[in-house]
Amino acid sequence: MNFSGQRVLVMGLGLHGGGLESAVYLARHGAELTVTDLRDEKKLAPSIEKLEAAVPGPARIRYVLGKHDMADFERADLVIKNPGVRPDSPYLRAAGHVETDISLFLARSPARLIAVTGTKGKSSTSSALRQVLDLARQPVPGAGTPGILPGKAWLGGNIAVSPLSFLDRLEGGDDVVLELSSWQLGDLRGRLKDDGSPLLKPRCAVITAIMPDHLDWYDSMSAYVADKRVIYGGQDREDATIAGGDSWGRSFLAETPGRPLCYGDGGPAEALPARLLVPGPHQRQNLLAAALALLDLGLPAELIREGLGAFRGIPYRLEFFHEWRGARFYDDSAATIHEAAAAAVAAFEGTGRVLLLAGGSDKGLDLEPLIRAAEQAGELFLLAGTATEKLIGPLGERGIPFRGPFQSMETAVRALLEQARPADIALLSPGCASFGMFLNEFDRGDQWKETVKRLA
Repeated sequence: MNFSGQRVLVMGLGLHGGGLESAVYLARHGAELTVTDLRDEKKLAPSIEKLEAAVPGPARIRYVLGKHDMADFERADLVIKNPGVRPDSPYLRAAGHVETDISLFLARSPARLIAVTGTKGKSSTSSALRQVLDLARQPVPGAGTPGILPGKAWLGGNIAVSPLSFLDRLEGGDDVVLELSSWQLGDLRGRLKDDGSPLLKPRCAVITAIMPDHLDWYDSMSAYVADKRVIYGGQDREDATIAGGDSWGRSFLAETPGRPLCYGDGGPAEALPARLLVPGPHQRQNLLAAALALLDLGLPAELIREGLGAFRGIPYRLEFFHEWRGARFYDDSAATIHEAAAAAVAAFEGTGRVLLLAGGSDKGLDLEPLIRAAEQAGELFLLAGTATEKLIGPLGERGIPFRGPFQSMETAVRALLEQARPADIALLSPGCASFGMFLNEFDRGDQWKETVKRLA
């Protein structure tokens, strides 16, 4: 695709790849590019440096930082929005043509698509799918025969890898696993390709666990889930929708135009090893969903079982990263809702005393699951934040002791290390958003790991 001569505005350069990769892709394809972001040049310096290094030479890039200028949106031939920008933004209303990095990708990708959404588990499920699809492309050891699938497997989307970063390298025999958030899906609602076919038509649409989330953004749980439903709206009977057996999953399977496949009630157990490397029943459900999709794609159960049995999880999601004096340290910083923290604590039931580091910014969610996690933990340490302020009262009413709130990761880790004993599980699983003390949940996890390794 050639954007030569088009005035393209990227709204939100950001620090995690989506805006940056959109800018790189468009600049390389000839766009007259303007990049605008409410953050200033100092905060965006890492992304600006990467952009300038990726598109050297004659590429024309204009920066409008620390603000947005309405005139830029009115003049642009094309505006690329960040998924975190509300669609009713007055700047977007002033734009004539709005796209996202995901919509640009879907309009041009020649690869087979496996799309994954959900509240929790979508990154683990997406990564596991990609790992097995990679394995299916490896030559058979000792036999000299190629893998059972052609091409290459790719992973992108909400997992912090824009698919535009690999779009130009895709071929028809490739597979793309695309993790999609509710915001990204909402941006795709009703979108069609130039030929009138659905823009989003995954061969497999996988929906992991649905829980209350982003209710500071959506008016209701139904509105939140309505965006999740977009994942299968463009499917037909050649495609499959994979969901769980709970009430949300049953509603998805009842209305999808694709073939409904349920991973609830333990199936397909034949494609999953008895022992997994990442603990917890929620992880088993994630891998069951992946297994069902892989079986529908035609992969043999024994290969799926081998690949999923070797899956070690992913960073920021129950990631084991350190051991000190017999205590084991885990990073679950991506647990940004209360139910996720409760599930993380439950995953270690019977394995040792859990030292739980939780708390942070409020998302307007019911506190009860996080309180239950606090009750189950052996020791509770709290990071400061608006959700933590709301949590302190109920903890006191139930007689649940805690340490903190701590105003920095350094002080929290020092307090935790003073209490750690052999066989303990030291777990960062905040159950809350990261805003305020940290740039994002990844920065929170990185600070946790760095501080633990430095002090222990």
